[in-house]
Amino acid sequence: MQNQKKLIGAGLVVAAGLAWYAFRPELLFVNQEVSEALPAASVAQAQSSSPRPIVEGKFRGLAHETRGTATIFQVAEGKRVLRMTNFETSNGPDLRVFLVAAPDASDNDTVKNAGYIELGKLKGNIGDQNYDVPAGTDLNKYRAVTIWCNRFSVNFGTAPLGIPAS
Repeated sequence: MQNQKKLIGAGLVVAAGLAWYAFRPELLFVNQEVSEALPAASVAQAQSSSPRPIVEGKFRGLAHETRGTATIFQVAEGKRVLRMTNFETSNGPDLRVFLVAAPDASDNDTVKNAGYIELGKLKGNIGDQNYDVPAGTDLNKYRAVTIWCNRFSVNFGTAPLGIPAS
């Protein structure tokens, strides 16, 4: 009887540890702020042009409140950057930035079924940040930016890139 109680207690401790690892509840209370500047063009290119916005969209929350602006800039010959400004979302485990092959990624299934390009791990849940867009990416096909939780396959928020940037 005493050994059974010890085994149950040990099992509960292990289960609690696994639940903590899976859900990372402390991240709900910890913000990670980022403040990156827009990458500058090379000196030679800076003389002829500065980074030029191509398309942009406003974030809206889906599984979590998300806000800010997503803009793709042409920063150099053949080089484009996704810039998220005034960005804010909930923190979470294993968050990624995706370009989704759909006009809008308004649910989890759209992201899974339409296809996406991962631009990297989310650098912070608050602030201005930049992500390189792979060369040759067709922006007529990949028309939404999504903040995706890999651990739970959940779309935190999305920004359709339907507005030509001014």
